Amino acid sequence: MTETRRPDDAEAAPLISDEEARRIEALEAQYDPEMNFRPVAPWLQKGIAWSLVTLGLYHFYTAGFGIPREQWHKGIHLGVVLALIFMSFGASKRASRTLRQPGVLAPGGVPAIDWLLAILALMAALYVPMTFTGLTWPIALTTMNFRIGSPTLSDLIFGTILIVVALEAVRRAMGWVLPIVVLCFLGYGAFGYMEAFGVLMIPPSKWSDLVNHLYLTTEGLYGVPVKVISTIVFHFVLFGVIAQKMGLGKFFIELAQVVAGRLSGGPAKVSVLASSLFGTISGSSIANTVTTGSLTIPAMKRIGYPGHFAGAVEAASSTGGQITPPIMGAAAFLMVEFLEIPYTTIIIAAATPALMHYIAVLAMVHFEAKRLGLKGLEPHEVPKARTVLKNGWHTAAPLVILVYVLFAGYTPYLAAFWGISSAIAIGWPPIAAATAVLAIGLTLADVVALKFDPITFSLFGLSLAIGFARYSRRLDRQSLTAAFAMGSKYALAVGAAGAAVGIVVGIITLTGVTFRLGYMVTQSALDVVDFMAALTAALPIDIVGAGGDKFALFSVDAATLFISLLFIAVACVMMGAGLPTTALYIMLQAIATPALGNLGVPPIAAHLFVLYYGVLADLTPPVCVSAYAAGGIAGANPFRTGTTAFRLGNAKVMVPFVFVYAPTMLIVVGDFDLWEYLSVVGTCVAGIILLGAALTGYLTAPLGMVWRLLLAVSAVLFVAPSWESNWIGAALLLPVAAQQLLARRQAARPAP
Repeated sequence: MTETRRPDDAEAAPLISDEEARRIEALEAQYDPEMNFRPVAPWLQKGIAWSLVTLGLYHFYTAGFGIPREQWHKGIHLGVVLALIFMSFGASKRASRTLRQPGVLAPGGVPAIDWLLAILALMAALYVPMTFTGLTWPIALTTMNFRIGSPTLSDLIFGTILIVVALEAVRRAMGWVLPIVVLCFLGYGAFGYMEAFGVLMIPPSKWSDLVNHLYLTTEGLYGVPVKVISTIVFHFVLFGVIAQKMGLGKFFIELAQVVAGRLSGGPAKVSVLASSLFGTISGSSIANTVTTGSLTIPAMKRIGYPGHFAGAVEAASSTGGQITPPIMGAAAFLMVEFLEIPYTTIIIAAATPALMHYIAVLAMVHFEAKRLGLKGLEPHEVPKARTVLKNGWHTAAPLVILVYVLFAGYTPYLAAFWGISSAIAIGWPPIAAATAVLAIGLTLADVVALKFDPITFSLFGLSLAIGFARYSRRLDRQSLTAAFAMGSKYALAVGAAGAAVGIVVGIITLTGVTFRLGYMVTQSALDVVDFMAALTAALPIDIVGAGGDKFALFSVDAATLFISLLFIAVACVMMGAGLPTTALYIMLQAIATPALGNLGVPPIAAHLFVLYYGVLADLTPPVCVSAYAAGGIAGANPFRTGTTAFRLGNAKVMVPFVFVYAPTMLIVVGDFDLWEYLSVVGTCVAGIILLGAALTGYLTAPLGMVWRLLLAVSAVLFVAPSWESNWIGAALLLPVAAQQLLARRQAARPAP
């Protein structure tokens, strides 16, 4: 696409070229299996592309003009998503890389079996809405209300087909991790009555009972996961892609360069800030990594950062987008659904912990730059603030409008609709104006019903005015259709994952296993506490107060909670390996949050806890998909990049424990006390910064191993939300501070 500029835009840096955009897309496909579509014949490639565009337009239209009956909406979404997966992904990695010779057995280069699976997926997904009110032909079926609990043969056949094709679609799009988890739960639902399951033993269930619950009710395949993905997640993914296409991503990167480019280790700090801003509109940590990393990682290497460290900075920063308001990889809207609390409450609660993550990464980036003696960018390499703001401020308007509509109390999908509409209005105002006139005319003629109020429509009008005033063809027909297709691409894997996770949620609701899992976690933690008490029985001080008159460091309840949190954190990281944030959170909240609830953890703290540790899997070797992508761009060892990224993301490891023990950090839990909040956050920030210095080996001067260990212990004690631990941490910090002062004085002395 060729960009036309106004005369006063002459100082503006050019937009990312088409060639650069294709390179970024290729990188994303290389490291993100969810975007690696197989080669097909040209006619079929066009058909798939237009099917993706149509799917995106359908969701955009329903967001603004009203979602059809829920059964039809979920059926259309799920059927089309599964069918497109079978057309777009091969049955194996080899099949996804090579073009099969088109012929009778492979129309368009897609094997006939995949065509059959696509048709079966579409039929099985649409069967429920088509038969919801009953059928007289070709078979006689009563309404769904009379079939639930007593499924017919056709119900069982189509239900079994949808379960099978959903698992196969997820396997093709995402790999084996999630299908294996789902199969384990299905096996538990079918065979959990056996004695071998012990405390997890459940009453016997027939296959027909499982299919009935998973297929005909709203507790399984058509449950909350598919509902939220089809009505919220899809729309925000689409918004993020279109906002990026019309220049918001570029504005974020340039704004970060203005703020941090000239500082010590400037490109790394630019990476942190740019990725945090980009994370507000992107639901994919890999997309964030390759988009911002393709620009920041080479700059980091150029000024002297090692390749593995440069990749790790980008990976750690990009995964932070999953916990950054206002969208949080769509997890914020899922929490609204599960917790039944206002959206604003979620955003306020998530803000401070997200800030802690970025402070930790920035601190380690700064100490590493000081340790290596790195400088920032040269003045001529940093864009001027006035130029960046003049040429890019308007690209942030759609995000502001989206957030306003959300905070005004409207539905999330309506907010996404006006955000997308505003982005198109600014990027391509003529088509937006023409479409708006048509939509208003059809609404006044009572053909459709556009959902708007005077304020939101005025904001859209303002976006049109901005677009015409600054018209530079940031969007056109080609780029807009590509954005709708790309948005649908992003939504395919997560759409199938929603159906698969729905199976897990359905088995959980059918068996009530979460209460047993919570009991097992608590009991295991108590066993560990008893073991610790036995080990320290001969000492004058108890580690845990298991009885007697000796002084105890911890109470039994406190020790049980801490060990339970450790168990759940490890389980969350393991289960989150390679899963998208949305599907991961849905599954973890169903499995882990009840156990935390049993321990007295506030619901919102429990949900944020499992989300944080689930997202941490993106940085944790051996999976660490974001680190692999960043390592690939940096030309560094991906495993070493992953371990470094995990070290940079240390705040994600510690901060969840802080807001569980001190929920005041979340602001919205209980009676808010400003002094208590400031003290908890202040000591947490101090501890995070000190831990960054300990892990880097540099504070104001190099640190030896003994001093690093002492500083690390001090940092952890500062992070712990307790004045007693804070004072002990301050005492341990004093000798480190003295050592650093002496080291700086020695370094400042002139050589003899």
